[in-house]
Amino acid sequence: MDTRAGTSTEFRTTTGRVTGRRLPDGVIAVLGVPYAAPPFGPYRFREPQPVSGRDDMAPRDGTSFGPVAPQSAELPGAPVWRPGDEDVLTVNVWAPRQPDAAALPVLFFIHGGAYTFGSSAQPHLDGAALARSGTVVVSCNYRVGFEGFGHVPGFPDNRGLLDQIAALRWVRENISAFGGDPERVTVAGHSAGAGSVACLLGMDRARGLMRRAVAHSVPGTFYSVGAAAAVSARIAAVAGVGATADGLLSASPAQLVTASDAVAARSAVDPVLPHHAVDPVVFQPVVDGDVLPADPLAAVESGAARDVDLLVCHTLEEQWFMHATGSVRAPRSEDEVADAVEALRLPRHLAARYGESMPDASLLDRFLALLGDACFGEYTSRLAEVHARAGGRAFLSRFARRRPSPDGEVRPWHTADVPFALGTLDAPDARFLIGGAPDEQDRALSRRMVRAWADFADRGDPGWSPVTPDTVPVRMWAVPDDGLADDASFPVRRLWRDVELGTPEPSPHP
Repeated sequence: MDTRAGTSTEFRTTTGRVTGRRLPDGVIAVLGVPYAAPPFGPYRFREPQPVSGRDDMAPRDGTSFGPVAPQSAELPGAPVWRPGDEDVLTVNVWAPRQPDAAALPVLFFIHGGAYTFGSSAQPHLDGAALARSGTVVVSCNYRVGFEGFGHVPGFPDNRGLLDQIAALRWVRENISAFGGDPERVTVAGHSAGAGSVACLLGMDRARGLMRRAVAHSVPGTFYSVGAAAAVSARIAAVAGVGATADGLLSASPAQLVTASDAVAARSAVDPVLPHHAVDPVVFQPVVDGDVLPADPLAAVESGAARDVDLLVCHTLEEQWFMHATGSVRAPRSEDEVADAVEALRLPRHLAARYGESMPDASLLDRFLALLGDACFGEYTSRLAEVHARAGGRAFLSRFARRRPSPDGEVRPWHTADVPFALGTLDAPDARFLIGGAPDEQDRALSRRMVRAWADFADRGDPGWSPVTPDTVPVRMWAVPDDGLADDASFPVRRLWRDVELGTPEPSPHP
């Protein structure tokens, strides 16, 4: 059987045959294909295990997304997790119809969601538009929350990252059947997905599985083993079990989801770690010296990923999204801002610096600007800079699209850039992210961003100059037109020159 994309909707993989469905413009979508065994029962809290082959059976139906990992989130247009859903480690492929063509570049997308929620089935993460640009697109579900990132004594940390590596191995072994080139894989992600990409850059187990990487809005928080253990102990206590392997295994996934949500909900008044009072995300990758040897910034700076091309982006007003969705509350005084800065393990004088640099801004504006740079912007920018200094090829961009709306100016906040880059402006869940229905200027911007991703995946050139040890060109994504700026023209970067980043959150003081 010819299994090239465009000649059949049936494909042969290492775990058996699977069928997909044809979409407009010649794209074939193959959804919900297992890349590892269900991570429950004897496999719970363990590294992902091989999935059993089924070549002698009827083809698997690949026309719908697989179930999502344990979580409480109910996201618009996406499946929700129900106790008993276990086959959660699946990939999706969107393959353009390219009969008799050369193998195409591959873009592997990792969804975000604070390492706690989300899935590849969210409508604005659909891969069809990017596939129409001549790229084979793959996305995956992986373990999130406690199942993926909770510390369990005697079991591997960072199980969610290990899932992503297992999915990348599936890509290496199978993507040629869909018309993709296993030697030209670009791993992309946003938010927690971008943090995952940054981790993969420094992980020995991911070596050779990617040629390029795209990271939008990289969160800069990573745990030490002690910090992860403290979070796990608090969750175990709320769940009513011991913080031991036996105790945590005795708690059902649903119990740990509920307990984790409760710990996050109380973080403002009862934080496990000081920074939780400002940032209520309780799960982060763990710098354990094994799965994740070092903080990604330090790993990239050491040259661990110099053979991987890197494209990074962040939005100019990241934290306005968190404020709008209720996870960041407004400060009531300058002292509260300074306390928040200290809780983030940053020098208190940063608050004064932002006050001096934004003298006409409100307290909320200054606080959210500082917090956006602290949590996403500065770490993302430094990742590109240290990669270039280590001998890698890096490109930096920032999402600056603004426009008026009946409710006030639409801000370039966290996640607004993703529907533009994936070409999913009309997805039902994109309207809130982008601030309303798209207009023609938005569609033109989206076409430019899709093209940049596709060209980067194809040949490593998104369309502007790379960062060098001496120059930092920045592509500004905006409407009606983009522009190329010099990073030296952004005075906010000077506020961070003497601020150290890239040290894992330590365990709390006893």
